[in-house]
Amino acid sequence: MAFALGVAFLALGLFIQSLINNLSFSAAGIAQIHRQIPLFYFIDLLPLMLGVVTYFISKKYSVTLSENFSSSEMELSRQRRLYRFVQKLKEGDIDAEYNPEETDVLGKAIVNLRETLKETKQEEFLRRKEDEQRNWSAQGLANFGEILRTQNNEIEELSYLIISNLVRYINANQGGFYLLDDTDEGDKFFSLTACYAYERRKYADRRIDWGEGLVGACALEKQTTHLTKVPDSYLKITSGLGSANPKNILLVPLKVNDEVHGVIEIASFHPFEKHVVDFVERVSESIASTISSAKINIRTAKLLRESQEQAETLQMQEEQMRQSMEEFQASQEEATRQSENFVSFTNSVNHTLIRAEYDVKGVLLYANTKFLNKLEYISNSEVEGKHISMFVNKKDREWFDEIWETLSKGGHHFEGDMKLVTKSGKDLWTIATYTCVRNASGGVEKVLFLAIDTTEKKSQSLDFEGQIEALNRSSIKVEYTPIGDVIDANDKFQQAFGFSQIEAKSKSVFDFFHANDRKLIDAVWDDVSHGIPFEGQLKMIVRSGEERWFRGTYTAVNDMYGEVAKIVFIGHDITREKLMEIETQEQTEQLRRQEEMLRQNEIELSRKLREAKEDIKTQFKEIEREKIRTEMTLEGFLDAIITTDHDGIVKFYNHAAEELFGMSKEEILGQSIRVLFSPDATDMDEFLASYLDPEKPTIIGERREISFTKKDGEEINVLMLLTEAKVGREHTITAFVQNISVDLF
Repeated sequence: MAFALGVAFLALGLFIQSLINNLSFSAAGIAQIHRQIPLFYFIDLLPLMLGVVTYFISKKYSVTLSENFSSSEMELSRQRRLYRFVQKLKEGDIDAEYNPEETDVLGKAIVNLRETLKETKQEEFLRRKEDEQRNWSAQGLANFGEILRTQNNEIEELSYLIISNLVRYINANQGGFYLLDDTDEGDKFFSLTACYAYERRKYADRRIDWGEGLVGACALEKQTTHLTKVPDSYLKITSGLGSANPKNILLVPLKVNDEVHGVIEIASFHPFEKHVVDFVERVSESIASTISSAKINIRTAKLLRESQEQAETLQMQEEQMRQSMEEFQASQEEATRQSENFVSFTNSVNHTLIRAEYDVKGVLLYANTKFLNKLEYISNSEVEGKHISMFVNKKDREWFDEIWETLSKGGHHFEGDMKLVTKSGKDLWTIATYTCVRNASGGVEKVLFLAIDTTEKKSQSLDFEGQIEALNRSSIKVEYTPIGDVIDANDKFQQAFGFSQIEAKSKSVFDFFHANDRKLIDAVWDDVSHGIPFEGQLKMIVRSGEERWFRGTYTAVNDMYGEVAKIVFIGHDITREKLMEIETQEQTEQLRRQEEMLRQNEIELSRKLREAKEDIKTQFKEIEREKIRTEMTLEGFLDAIITTDHDGIVKFYNHAAEELFGMSKEEILGQSIRVLFSPDATDMDEFLASYLDPEKPTIIGERREISFTKKDGEEINVLMLLTEAKVGREHTITAFVQNISVDLF
């Protein structure tokens, strides 16, 4: 094309030069022109030079266009890969792979997001696993706690229930329960009281001396032993499918207060996880506590039997003594001696005890000096011959009359607290005994009254009882044994915890705390049981499983020997106050985190706004440059081009449109498109009417021939094509108008 244009330009130049020099346009004339004007030799090369230059320019343009197209394809491919990667992440496939390029900032950000999702998923998995392990441990502790509470009478049966349930619960294969027999301190040994394997009860009789083997070493060290490499000769598990050697052995001592009561041995083909070992250790503590209590009960029962045997022996001895006394009565000398002894005994009693004698009708026969002094009388003449009702408060007559009637008929003696009335009407509290004195024939001769003045102590006791009653009405009060078992609980406790008195007595202090707080309560209980009181706030669990907060004290109560007899808890329910405190702390912490997040978000938002502003400025400049280029391109078109917005307002109007419609840009830009057409234009043509009326749907993409009358009255025929463009909310219509009117000369 460029070569042909150069040849045409050369021919035109030679033709003009031949006319100027009056030469013929022939080969000879052309040669003459070259001789006259040597410059034409250079011009002769112009077609070739234009062809070469055009070739290289087109080649350069083609390469550039190819590079741009290749770059666009690569960008489109990258976006497609990124889109598929994002879709996989939306579908939950966080293991999807995507390798971003060095300049792919968005791809790197999404890959970082994928890594964050992976970490979050892993953390969620670990948290769920820990929750499952805690729930598993809590459920197991509750199950074994129930077994220990309900099955603690027969140690061998309890041993089997513990080891069988424990083997099944931790999915082991075999277990043995070794109980320490320390009856003889010189010969302590462990006895295998229960063995369980493969869902079957095993019967075994095995003795292990203290310190012997793994069991003895475990008890001696008082530490859990976990073996993962077990010799083949140590243990063999046999079932109907064959036999095999376990690879893991767990030995846990049953100890409480650092005292070993036995050892649990469990064998398994699979390793014991840490939470399983911790669970077995915690169960072992409860088992040891129960066994310790059971041993105490057994020893108590043994002592009770021995006491009963001694009582029977004593009764036999008393019978023998009675027979001896009858024999001694035959001897006057012995009677005299006994009389002297009795007088001596009577004198001793008169010096230490309040003493009086009544006949069977209740008439006072004799009263010692202690009696007179304590009841504020001066001499016996004031009291002798008086009825016993004179010394008894009217309010106590009803129950005392029944006792006296029984005594007068030779019934059982009375022993207990007795309130007497002094001469001045004051109360005299005593620990009293009314005993029948029989004659030789066995009938009741008189009733002997002996007493000790306890008025001061009784007053203190009543005062203490009043204080305790007031305390019971206002505070939660629970009494525990030194090992933590509930002895008594008041109504406030029953209301707060939801347990009845009977249910409460089957609990221990550790049942009211969450397993996670076991170390805390163990430490507190250890201090309190050694005489160190505790005062503070504690989180406990009530019957419904709800966690509630209490403020209170644990205080040890000592017996007459200075040893801890029981431990008393006095407390108040502060759940509402504690929850408000926790909620306030959480809200404060949440506000702090929100403030920090707002501050970080504000910084990030400011940065993004700055970047967005810079991007918008850059894009705006680019759009403006592109708009100018486009308008300059459209300005040079031979066809009229008009662009309007969705309201029909003219936004672009090229030079060809000015010539066609006879109106300048200054007149039409910013005006309605209707100013270019006559008022009746919409009635003449449907196509034109849809274009001029924004309310009607425009006919897009069809080239139509229409005729219309311009503003100056000239009627013209044109071909019109309408196109539509939508960018965001901006909607424009562009009309391409070609004049097809024929000019007649």
